[in-house]
Amino acid sequence: MLSNRPALPMTLWLALALALAASKSTLSGSAPIVLDGWTAGSPREEISPRVRHDPRGGPSGKGSLVIESDAREGLNGWLTKSFPVTGGQHYRFLALRKVTNADSPRRAGVVRILWRDANGKPVTHDEPSFASYRPGDFPRSEPELPSDKTTDKRGWTEVSDTYRAPSKATQAIVELHFRWAPKAKVEWADVSLTAVPAPAPRVVRLAAAHFVPRNTKTPDERRQAFVPIIEQAAKQRVDFLVLPEVLTYAGGSTYAECAEPIPGPSTEFFGRLAKQHGLHLVPGLIERDRHLLYNVAVLIGPDGNILGKYRKVCLPRGEIEGGFQPGFDYPVFDTKLGKVGMMVCYDGFFPEVARELSNRGAEIIAWPVMGCNPLLGAARACENHVYVVSSTHTDASANWMISAVYGHDGKPLAQAKDWGTLAIAEVDLNKRLLWQSLGDFKAEIQRHRPADAPVRGAK
Repeated sequence: MLSNRPALPMTLWLALALALAASKSTLSGSAPIVLDGWTAGSPREEISPRVRHDPRGGPSGKGSLVIESDAREGLNGWLTKSFPVTGGQHYRFLALRKVTNADSPRRAGVVRILWRDANGKPVTHDEPSFASYRPGDFPRSEPELPSDKTTDKRGWTEVSDTYRAPSKATQAIVELHFRWAPKAKVEWADVSLTAVPAPAPRVVRLAAAHFVPRNTKTPDERRQAFVPIIEQAAKQRVDFLVLPEVLTYAGGSTYAECAEPIPGPSTEFFGRLAKQHGLHLVPGLIERDRHLLYNVAVLIGPDGNILGKYRKVCLPRGEIEGGFQPGFDYPVFDTKLGKVGMMVCYDGFFPEVARELSNRGAEIIAWPVMGCNPLLGAARACENHVYVVSSTHTDASANWMISAVYGHDGKPLAQAKDWGTLAIAEVDLNKRLLWQSLGDFKAEIQRHRPADAPVRGAK
């Protein structure tokens, strides 16, 4: 029998169904809630958070998925949905996330993408793993972890990345997670997985100069001594060249006598060379700012302009005794090559500096360095999966610091051993390094590194 009553809008039916489902759920967990293909899950029922749909949620008011906890700590759950994919095709994942009342949003609200075959089984990647147990091993595809991008004024963060589906994958299992925070809420909106063209490679030629001027007495003489090696870099199509630490510091001078403002004579000199040869330069200099001295690295663009500077944060005893002031910030600069951070010499002994630069998105870390344990250079590159480009004053025969380009696995891709030569490595900044059992560890850093320690006893 046909009814004469007007049909309810589909959105109202959905809201009624969600309200009924939500009324059956409890904070301690219950049967999974299914919403438009999304299913709730948890490692254990007793730690299940509440899952619901807010039909007016999201930045556009068109609805959001909400996962929230009660006063207990340690609740852990997710919403999951399968998306069909074609193996070998690239896909862009995008979601908007808002985290309320969690100290570490990057850990509380996490996306995982699992590549699966038609039977729901894990698939392998198409390229051998770096850390294979046997040569030629093709690692199992581990979960992808899309990264946090910008956050708007209302607290909505874009979580996104682009991936190539492994050739044997037929589905991508997307999981929207809530983890551990008490009395907290994570909202998810506008979730999509869309086929896109393959991104173009970002191939750059990174180089470190292995050179220290000898028999020079003035800052200008020392600057002039670098002209041939910069010309050599240009002839070898270098895009990014790192020069040594405090390169204007001449023998017999004091730090103060070699200090200069920035911008100043050295940045003007190297700016002209950068523009002439169309490359990025990173010289190590001594900066004077009023009565203060800083050990700095300066990033100069191929147009000859200063893109930024970094003031050395960790000072050794000799620089403290010499009257230097430490810096306090970890700037990362956008360039046409990619995101660049800098550190100087003694900074390399401390993992916090490189980690802060990588936290802020650095893909390349320039490292003018007088001397350091080369194992620490390897560690800084490996633990952050960034390219570290070191230019040192140390002779290669000393079995100490090296002028090199370190890869994501911490191994030198290139090393210069003779004075007046270059270490040059061509890299693709879009190419990931996959580890056996870990997958893309660089993506895991943001989600798995410790939360910032609370300041206890602070007033």
